[in-house]
Amino acid sequence: MTHSPSLKKMPFALVLLLFLGAGATLQAQNQPIYTDSLQSGWESYGWATLNYASTSPVQAGKDAISVTAAAWQALYLHHAAEDSTPYKSLSFWINGGAGGQKLQVQATLSGSAQAAYPLGPLPANTWQQVTIPLSTLGVANNSAFDGFWIQDTTGTSQPTYFVDTISLIAGTSVVPTNSSVTIAVDATAKVHPISPLIYGVAFATKAQLSDLKAPLNRMGGNSTSRYNWQINADNRANDWYYESIGDASATPGYRGDAFISDSKAAGASAMITVPMLPWVAKLGLNRAYLDSFSVKKYGAHQSTDPYWPDAGNGVRANGTTITGNDPSDANTPNSTNLQKGWIAHIVSKWGKGGLGYYIMDNEPSIWFSTHRDVAPTGLKMADLKADILAYSALVRAADPTAKIVAPEEWGWEGYLYSGYDQQYAGLHGYSSYPDRAAHGNMDYLPWLLQSLHTNDVQTGTRSLDVFSVHYYPQSGEFGNDVSQAMQLLRNQSTRELWDTNYISKSWINSKVSLIPRIKGWVQSYYPGLQTAITEYNWGAEGSINGATTQADLEGIFGREGLDLATRWTTPDTNTPTYLAMKMYRNYDSKGSAFGDTSIAATAPNPDNLSAFAALRTTDKALTIMVVNKVLSGITPLTLNLAHFTPGKTAQVWQLASANAIKALPNLTLAGTALQASLPAQSITLFVIPPGP
Repeated sequence: MTHSPSLKKMPFALVLLLFLGAGATLQAQNQPIYTDSLQSGWESYGWATLNYASTSPVQAGKDAISVTAAAWQALYLHHAAEDSTPYKSLSFWINGGAGGQKLQVQATLSGSAQAAYPLGPLPANTWQQVTIPLSTLGVANNSAFDGFWIQDTTGTSQPTYFVDTISLIAGTSVVPTNSSVTIAVDATAKVHPISPLIYGVAFATKAQLSDLKAPLNRMGGNSTSRYNWQINADNRANDWYYESIGDASATPGYRGDAFISDSKAAGASAMITVPMLPWVAKLGLNRAYLDSFSVKKYGAHQSTDPYWPDAGNGVRANGTTITGNDPSDANTPNSTNLQKGWIAHIVSKWGKGGLGYYIMDNEPSIWFSTHRDVAPTGLKMADLKADILAYSALVRAADPTAKIVAPEEWGWEGYLYSGYDQQYAGLHGYSSYPDRAAHGNMDYLPWLLQSLHTNDVQTGTRSLDVFSVHYYPQSGEFGNDVSQAMQLLRNQSTRELWDTNYISKSWINSKVSLIPRIKGWVQSYYPGLQTAITEYNWGAEGSINGATTQADLEGIFGREGLDLATRWTTPDTNTPTYLAMKMYRNYDSKGSAFGDTSIAATAPNPDNLSAFAALRTTDKALTIMVVNKVLSGITPLTLNLAHFTPGKTAQVWQLASANAIKALPNLTLAGTALQASLPAQSITLFVIPPGP
């Protein structure tokens, strides 16, 4: 953009706003994909023999890509889903080597191939530039664009060819300007600490924990319900054909020890699941796999493990469910003595407080489904209470400093009805709930809290420290659908966590208001407990829509005063969702973070744009996270600050469709106001130092 002399001293954001008007003609920059190496977050997904550092021949620079393709093989380059609107064409140079290759180029939307563009026969030993309009490839103006391939079309092996200097070529387009948004920030309103434990993850590596500065690392899920620490093995339940599978190491407790060690090394606290199910895994001779539904024993199945055909899914070929199986086929009885030994092992190795959190199993109200090979009948309310009391007592006796987490229930029905009632109602037209009726018609989790509290008051013990639930939206958000309708639903359905008036658009069809609900239950039935959401996921991990949703969720956790949260699971490091998490804890890769004291930030329509504000204790800076959810257009933004004296300029950090956290030019404040222009589907952090 060329500035007139009279505009040279104006803040960049104000200059941009003046140029925008009702719409702006903007020239985007080309996006390099390969220049001597892969660029801009692009990755190799190819299924051919590929060399990304071939030194001869090259079109430019020092290296090119050599491609030796057998039948139907391809050079496939992948990127996290991004908006293709700024680009008009795909360009690359190709050299046929010996020549004669017949190829096709296809681009992908959410991994699905679009229109094919034929290429070849290639001339021998000649570099030629190929430029293909994105409209021809069927991916123009689409936010789900995530890759392309160059593929053999002959069905036979072809001579090696070479590709170099690959780019997306920018176009000139009119970007619409959305209605301006004003956010009011008040440093004296709704002030409360933000728990750092809301930024947790599950099954993260040391590198991920360090990079995200994640404070919690959870070892949970269905398989952990059947972990046998003595043989270092688990059963995968209905996640994978009810198979008992050993880890590489036969050392007792090795999995838990390695998990604790890696978490500690990265500065995170580990959370480990203690099995309460009546059975845990066993292995065969020489650590051989065992399965609960053997085809040899129980006959043909509807589905079997493609890598081990004897392991079935417990459903006969005619669609009927296998019942009455022998749990000891692949499992051995669990007991408090068995788990007492594991807890003693952990305390012996890591000391008291060495493991911060013991989780009392996982999603017990659906054991009758997820673990039906060993627990075919739904668990009753009183039985879960008894299990929590028995197993939590083991922890409390061995390590009084550790925190006990329960009940880890799966979702909406698991908050209201026991496993017994969920199963019974499903078999009887949802006409009655006998377990609930036997307990004064109380909702399941409030009854559990009340009964545990009564027990603890009477006995002078504490069976629970953290009241935990899981939550997944139920309208398909937890998946990879990035259609316009689903993106808009993701933008809105995070209201299920906080909005007391919002009715879920899913089969739930009720006001979920999850965080206020569980905090209210604790206040009413067991005051003093912490609250946690230890599994959640809104999907679209590889899309910027998934990233804006994740940023919205973490902002909500902090604003609403949740104590702990761990995402299921840790996003891949190359995804926008991973970077969205990093925006809160390590946006500059030097440990700088969003603030730790929440204050009021009011946005007019959080379905389109949400905002979260916090003061940072270390340097007294005001941090404001703005999540622009709209799917297109530029949004003019004004931040009005109250009861905070700002410095003259603000740092600006942003994650947008290019899938990188970028430091933008500082913005100058006009008194206590700041103006900016936000791209569609972006996460922008403003860091404003205090003034004198």
